[in-house]
Amino acid sequence: MQVSQVMTSRPEFTDADTSIREVAQRMLEQESGFVPIADGETLVGVITDRDMALRTLAHGKAADDKISTIMTRDILFCYEQDEISDVLRQMREKQVQRLVVLDNPNDKDFIGVVSLSDIADKCDSTEMAKRVVECCKHYH
Repeated sequence: MQVSQVMTSRPEFTDADTSIREVAQRMLEQESGFVPIADGETLVGVITDRDMALRTLAHGKAADDKISTIMTRDILFCYEQDEISDVLRQMREKQVQRLVVLDNPNDKDFIGVVSLSDIADKCDSTEMAKRVVECCKHYH
């Protein structure tokens, strides 16, 4: 199974100048724990709800500060044609629950996000289910 079969295509992203408060409100409204961050059409970072809570408090940030001050700039990614087994291995090694999806190694256009829950929803084998569970064991 390939990433393209399970990913969430082109999720909403926010501008790097958006406030931490606005991003938190958007996450709450959309029931999402992840937001890609762009500068124009260029993906420049990502933020998770966990990262937002920890970094805002740990760095003494205010809710009206820009999300760019706490976002993750080192974006972990995979390609839409990658095999799910390889993506699960990468998630386990990097201890993350989501990866940005790019179209191909040449263009590297942002086309979506793949998460453990996306994979679990489309799990077609017991072996795949075991791999998803194994990835989840690394989270507190």
